[in-house]
Amino acid sequence: MKRRAWLAAGLACAAVAGGIGWRIWDRLGGAGSHDAADLWRMRFPRPEGGEIEMAALRGRPLLLNFWATWCPPCIREMPELDTFARRHAASGWLVLGLAVDNPLAVREFLAKSPVSYPVGVVGLEGAELSRRLGNERGGLPFSVVFARDSRPVARKLGETKPELLRDWAARY
Repeated sequence: MKRRAWLAAGLACAAVAGGIGWRIWDRLGGAGSHDAADLWRMRFPRPEGGEIEMAALRGRPLLLNFWATWCPPCIREMPELDTFARRHAASGWLVLGLAVDNPLAVREFLAKSPVSYPVGVVGLEGAELSRRLGNERGGLPFSVVFARDSRPVARKLGETKPELLRDWAARY
């Protein structure tokens, strides 16, 4: 019986250490960070025409948000992201939405629910891009924060909350 208790305690310690290690690795830009350099060479079409050139966005803190018109949590967080974009623009922050959707659906959605931040359309390829940036589950919404030096410094799978956005603004 004593042996089982020691084994259980050892497994629990290993699980805790692994969890702490994962959090540290992720906060330092772990999963997918090696592919972040590719992002800065990309261009994305805008639903209203024209394109977004990622290289032009370097040197500013950036909140990159993957979303879709058919994703309820994505739609719920958009007003807060819009508020964040307007509130922190003066300090250099930029929010960029990348729609994992088709251009027509995005255009129609934004006509009814406009946002002040730029939106690009990545289509289904956006799921793969978000995975390369650390979205291992491939879910939406997914946000990545890039520091002024263009390094990914934070990630969030699922709906962002105002407290988290305030924390990002203060830290990066």
